Amino acid sequence: MTMAAASGDNPSKLFAMPAIVADRRDDGSILIRSTTPLKASARCVGDWLEHWARQAPDRIFLGERASIETPWSTVSYRDARGIVRRAASWILAKGLSTERPLVILSDNGIDHALLALAAQHVGVPSAAISPAYSLMSKDFDKLKSMIALLDPGAIYVASTKPFAAALAAIAPLHRATIVSGNPDDADALSFRTIAATPESSEVATAFAAVTPETIAKFLFTSGSTGTPKAVINTQLMLTSSQQAKAQTWTFLEQAGEELIILDWLPWSHTFGANHNFNLVLRNGGTLYVDGGKPAPGLFATSLANLRSVVPTVYFNVPRGFDMLIAALRTDDELRRKFFEGTKFAFYAGAALPQNLWDALEELSLQTVGRRLPMVSAWGSTETSPLATDCHFLAKRSGNIGVPIPGTELKLVPSGDKLEVRVRGPNVTPGYWKAPDLTAAAFDDEGFYKIGDAVTFADPDRPELGLFFDGRVAEDFKLNSGTWVSVGTLRVAGIAALAPLAQDIVITGHGRDEVRFLVFPNLAACRALAGLADNADAREAIGHAAVRSAIGQGLARLKAQGGHSSGHATRALLLAEPASVDGGEITDKGYINQRAVLTRRAAAVAVLEDDGASEPIGCAG
Repeated sequence: MTMAAASGDNPSKLFAMPAIVADRRDDGSILIRSTTPLKASARCVGDWLEHWARQAPDRIFLGERASIETPWSTVSYRDARGIVRRAASWILAKGLSTERPLVILSDNGIDHALLALAAQHVGVPSAAISPAYSLMSKDFDKLKSMIALLDPGAIYVASTKPFAAALAAIAPLHRATIVSGNPDDADALSFRTIAATPESSEVATAFAAVTPETIAKFLFTSGSTGTPKAVINTQLMLTSSQQAKAQTWTFLEQAGEELIILDWLPWSHTFGANHNFNLVLRNGGTLYVDGGKPAPGLFATSLANLRSVVPTVYFNVPRGFDMLIAALRTDDELRRKFFEGTKFAFYAGAALPQNLWDALEELSLQTVGRRLPMVSAWGSTETSPLATDCHFLAKRSGNIGVPIPGTELKLVPSGDKLEVRVRGPNVTPGYWKAPDLTAAAFDDEGFYKIGDAVTFADPDRPELGLFFDGRVAEDFKLNSGTWVSVGTLRVAGIAALAPLAQDIVITGHGRDEVRFLVFPNLAACRALAGLADNADAREAIGHAAVRSAIGQGLARLKAQGGHSSGHATRALLLAEPASVDGGEITDKGYINQRAVLTRRAAAVAVLEDDGASEPIGCAG
């Protein structure tokens, strides 16, 4: 996972100066660390809530709204603490424990947050599971495996009706109490009832017994193949990660009530939960839950919320920024509010294509008279998530920064790449009830083998940061012996085919040339073709204007990287979207290259057939 931020402010007022050393060892590996010591972090997440409930009891902690026409419903730090303690009383009375944790199936919401915090407050892990496994799945196989692994004591949904099929599918696998955020659901215990539980004396005792080693949550990660794994997240992982963030983003220590976040990124994912949500809680800020998403029909909600709430830091994924840029170009008032009021624009997930970076800079320059510089960070579910942070102004997309205080990186030669490994208090002790997977995930020095590759911005100046260099396992050789860097080429390909490509899967394993399987941006394809918003996907991707634009995009990419591994000779647009059940979408919502190539072997065969008419050839 990569993350990135942009700031139009003086970086010296926002960030600490990087202080990095790199030790080169005889075996070819390189150890990189910050010389800044990591200061002591909080004992547990609950300490943050207790602190702000005392220091700023009336400050808004969380806000949400049912629609863009309704006002925001909010909860203060004082009220949040009260609900958390009362809900924790119920959790203890029901006998929830590490062996019988709390599972949450729903998307982000105030009740979701407070119930999860209640569990963590008394040493019971919470486990937010991506709603996609419940709402988009047909067979619920992955959800069943998660429930069987955790054996939950309680399962929360915002409302039982949308989750009826999923709940029925998992019913034989657990003894949990079903809890609903909808008080009208007769088939579940209302969260309102739980929140009204009298606070018991056992809560204070259980809270005092929480240690840094206590498991705070389980977060699932599917990796590239197989059944999702439950990553153990200890209290120390979460608190040390935020302590390091506060030491690199020094403005946070003074932010307080001025720290306002508007965010949709899911709490079933480490970035939305451990980075964004905990950023707010640790620093006493306010988080407004964005009910929109960067998807057709849903982004209008995000834009309406952005007009209502001006965030200090704005988080999104590259697709979201693509849609935001389009809106900013046509909405003068929103553009002014965004660039004047937001300190950071922060993206997560796949690397930001350079064309989006350039567009944000240009719009910022036009609006407020200064460019919007971009900075970045990197990590994974297993590193909670922060491992590196780019707390300086990078010159182009791809710089993931330097190790955060307290975290070491080991760069290990792997072919012509440097595989990166991570060690520190932010790193997981392993996978729940999976000792073999845990043992395989670490090397003999205790470094977590994350599977990513990096390069130095300047090998002689490690403080200038590292560049993400793709996934080691994804790269492959052409018949010529030339290595194809899948991660790098994917980003370049999306940029070259913008805005028609939503995502790209790289093919060419054991062949002479690279080719692209393309998941199209159907809205952009329909617009270019002059078709209605509900036009058939096959009609849109088969339209002459779309095919011509794709061919021209391939030509532009060839002109940029003319060698055989730096461009694709043909592309095939896929009418069928990526499948959750087929494992084509990871827990983070990104495309799983390996799974797509396996599941769509027939499409790959068409793409590799030089006589087939469906693929689009390079126009140059």
